[in-house]
Amino acid sequence: MASAPQSQLPLFYNALEPLSSEAHANFKMKQLTHAKFLVGQHAIPITVDEFPLVQRYMPIVFTDGDDPVPLGLMGLNEGVNVFVDQDGTLTENQMYVPAYIRRYPFMLARLRPGADELSLCFDPTAEGIGAGEEGLPLFEDGQPSEVTKSILQFNESFEQAGARTAQFMRDLIEMDLLMDGETTITADGVEQPFIYRGFRIVNEEKLSELRGDQLRKIHKNGMLPLLYAHLFSMSLMRDIFSRQMQLGLMPAPQLVS
Repeated sequence: MASAPQSQLPLFYNALEPLSSEAHANFKMKQLTHAKFLVGQHAIPITVDEFPLVQRYMPIVFTDGDDPVPLGLMGLNEGVNVFVDQDGTLTENQMYVPAYIRRYPFMLARLRPGADELSLCFDPTAEGIGAGEEGLPLFEDGQPSEVTKSILQFNESFEQAGARTAQFMRDLIEMDLLMDGETTITADGVEQPFIYRGFRIVNEEKLSELRGDQLRKIHKNGMLPLLYAHLFSMSLMRDIFSRQMQLGLMPAPQLVS
């Protein structure tokens, strides 16, 4: 498949082609200790399955627009990721890494518009994968290796989590629980506050005023603890801000979003 234009590709992906036992028979993949594609990436898509883990390390917010998606914030400003160094190496070994990051350079995609089936594809520009690489083979005797089978299984699980996330977001919108978010942080020695906007959050007041039938619904379908995981995570905005300050990665104190 011809590489798709970059504007049509998801975050991180520069190109995309289907993994093939013929075209990629000699391809290998090696485990990398760094992820250069993460440098400067401040907002990562996450699934609802990950809320309980992500909320321990990152604020969880929702994008603006007609089709909002949940994001884990690895920085408060564009171009800033406080969890990796300049080489893309994680600075915290014990933190949870979102599945969106871990699936790269692979993903499931439709090879033809309107096709029902999804095929395992990869970014051929990614580091650590190719015919000349050392590492684990993606095919053995013309068949997917155990590594490739594991990659496929992970990506299938990711797609299933994505479907659950899409339903979660539809329910949020239907109940009109989202509102524009704003965080104001004052730094020591800086007169003007830092104001962050351009994201959405759950409206706690509306959540507390839900009718009994609506409350029973979100309790039964598992939404309620996820909503509170998001709300609890917002306290980490100041922690991320402090990390940026310590790293010297702050913009001028003015309205930013």
